[in-house]
Amino acid sequence: MGVAENNIMNAAMVALSKVGALVFRNNVGTGWAGKMERGKDKPVFVGREDVVVRNARPLNAGLCVGSSDIIGGMRVVITQEMVGQTVLIFLAPEMKTATGRASKEQLAFIAAVVRAGGRAGVARSAAEAVAIARG
Repeated sequence: MGVAENNIMNAAMVALSKVGALVFRNNVGTGWAGKMERGKDKPVFVGREDVVVRNARPLNAGLCVGSSDIIGGMRVVITQEMVGQTVLIFLAPEMKTATGRASKEQLAFIAAVVRAGGRAGVARSAAEAVAIARG
């Protein structure tokens, strides 16, 4: 049994931080939100794992469909006219297990980041995430 993607991601975030990257976990998905009715302060449980949400509406989280598991930036010193200044280069490693595959939306997001001058790619370990950050 392989290492869980969440464990790889946590190790990558620690390793990226140690090499100077500023990183954030980017959870992407859709959930449901709603209001509690006045006077009703308890959720209604239908079954062991079910909850009724009143006045439900979808709540989308994350940057966009396909955006990477980790987002942030890598500090880079610029040369010539900006000598000595430090800038932050957008960083977006997509973390996968040894057998995990990136979706077409994830690959499109990675390609867009790279085309725009950022650093992005699929990483299967903390070391691979650091290699992406370092360019």
